[in-house]
Amino acid sequence: MDCIHLSGIRCYGYTGALPEEQVLGQWFEVGLTLWLDLALAGQSDRLSDTLDYRIVIATVQALVKTSKFTLLERLAVAIAEAVLHSAALTAAVPVQQVQVRLCKPAAPIPDFGGAITVEVTRSR
Repeated sequence: MDCIHLSGIRCYGYTGALPEEQVLGQWFEVGLTLWLDLALAGQSDRLSDTLDYRIVIATVQALVKTSKFTLLERLAVAIAEAVLHSAALTAAVPVQQVQVRLCKPAAPIPDFGGAITVEVTRSR
């Protein structure tokens, strides 16, 4: 199976366990690995024969910006479900499997300067 990797999708959103995270928001970074059949696009060189990843990026950005989940895990699964089942994304070449890496680069945890990343993989 072929893959498309999208990384560095940065969005400002309102997911978090603390009330201020859902009011003030924070930055998130999303990376995706999309498994799909790229054979036809590899021969035809036509955008209509592959996944338009501009739509994937816009879908992810809209979800992060508008969702108010408590858990990163829930947002990651929502992104995976949208990529697998959105009519706009499955029209040309359906994604068979998606891996979502959702990162909170500045989690509001005292004395912690690292990042929190959740990774989920979902299939059709």
